Amino acid sequence: MDRRDFLKSILTLAAFAPVSRISTAVAAPAAQDSPGKVSRRRYKDTDLTIPMLGYGMMRLPRLNGEIDIETVRKQVAIAMKHGVNYFDTAYFYHGGESENCAGEVLSQYPRSSYMLADKMPVSRARSAADVERIFNEQLKKCKVDYFDFYLLHALNAGTWKKAQRLKVYEFLKKKKDEGKIRHLGFSFHDTPEVLQKIANAHPWDFAQIQLNYLDWTIYRSREQYEILTKLGIPVIVMEPLRGGALATLNPQAREVFTRNAPDASVASWAFRYVGSLPNVLCILSGMTMTEHLTDNIKTFTNFKPLSPAERSVITTALNAYQKSGIILCTSCKYCLPCPVGVNIPENFSIYNNFKINGNRQRFDRSYARLGKKQQASSCVSCGLCKKKCPQKIDIPAMLKKVAAAKS
Repeated sequence: MDRRDFLKSILTLAAFAPVSRISTAVAAPAAQDSPGKVSRRRYKDTDLTIPMLGYGMMRLPRLNGEIDIETVRKQVAIAMKHGVNYFDTAYFYHGGESENCAGEVLSQYPRSSYMLADKMPVSRARSAADVERIFNEQLKKCKVDYFDFYLLHALNAGTWKKAQRLKVYEFLKKKKDEGKIRHLGFSFHDTPEVLQKIANAHPWDFAQIQLNYLDWTIYRSREQYEILTKLGIPVIVMEPLRGGALATLNPQAREVFTRNAPDASVASWAFRYVGSLPNVLCILSGMTMTEHLTDNIKTFTNFKPLSPAERSVITTALNAYQKSGIILCTSCKYCLPCPVGVNIPENFSIYNNFKINGNRQRFDRSYARLGKKQQASSCVSCGLCKKKCPQKIDIPAMLKKVAAAKS
């Protein structure tokens, strides 16, 4: 990184996080842009470059309840054409079918032409033997001999203790030494205090955290980003749109963005916010619709960081959005299955749409369509969902709010 880029990194980071003594030593330098392809960032001081936009395989297109494999093929072809060659899957995604999809679609391309990230489901493993079995199963399902990026999945205080007990890091480090993992990291859902302990424990190659302009303060993403940056750990970002919420917002917030940039999508503002942080290496997006993919490619081609004036626009829009009173669910579905059958994410989605558009009749119809068993009113407040929620939402309390909203 030359002096001009270094100073730009300092100014960019200071604009988002005005805290003294924040390290910018690991700021990801931009690689040379190629015509028609998304911008890339260099991994540390190596020749490896990563596309700023990553193809997340958590919310793939569906057809008749199953992954729409042919649409995925078409999307992957578009992504590869435009340099989006980082693909992120996991053991749990799509009920275990995401890895199979990754193997089916990506195996049609030369192995050196794409990067694949997968994750060890620490919460699922019961023994060291489970860890080894799952890892070998993932290689087989993805039809690869190695993973470019591999993570301990969804670490928090509880799963970290379990990972230590099962010596998961030690096993994966051995796989890295064998060449079956190129870069070893973790994804994270907990407080900055827990992150500090995990980040200090090993020489991690990267970390994946939830980061967007809404969570910068309420989810303490800023503190998480700063911890990793100070330790020289590059950041992969998940939930840049917070489960799609920041692509839709409410009418008042959308009007702020469209007034300032009529030709830019609402989602592009959220992506540019995250991409303007210098230690962000790659930003994952679950692009269910092909138009999402093409719009994101547009945003990340010849990527332009936000100006100070544009950051002020985001602040204004965020203030308008926070007044809507929505429930901050990302629809990750980690809370499911509910022991009594409540469809928690769908209840929250119906409620949020009501809070945003104010359509009472639509809310009542959608809520009734769920059926008694799946409705919020069937919640028995057992609290199991609350323990599993990465967003730390008081789910039983929010379900009561949904039930009370019914006319």
